[in-house]
Amino acid sequence: MRHTPMRHTPLRDNTEQSRFELVVDGEVVYADYARRRGELAIRYVYAPPRLRGTGAAGRLMAEIAALARAETLRIVPLCSYAGAWLRRHGEHRDLLA
Repeated sequence: MRHTPMRHTPLRDNTEQSRFELVVDGEVVYADYARRRGELAIRYVYAPPRLRGTGAAGRLMAEIAALARAETLRIVPLCSYAGAWLRRHGEHRDLLA
């Protein structure tokens, strides 16, 4: 079976809905967030059923971690997936609030 790489758009900050969005193969993976002084609270991470288990949510979290690092924000993972992802990826553990 041949693996086709997934295509995704750059991370979008949908400020109206307070969520980060990544369009992957035409579907939206997103993370609801709240910005506070120096912190980015990740409330919920969602991947459409077709994208679950494909790494799409992980790509979203990697983009969020890069943004947090660029803006010198700490991440407060209110969502269990976000917390587990940050703990699994040691290079981003320093972002945990």
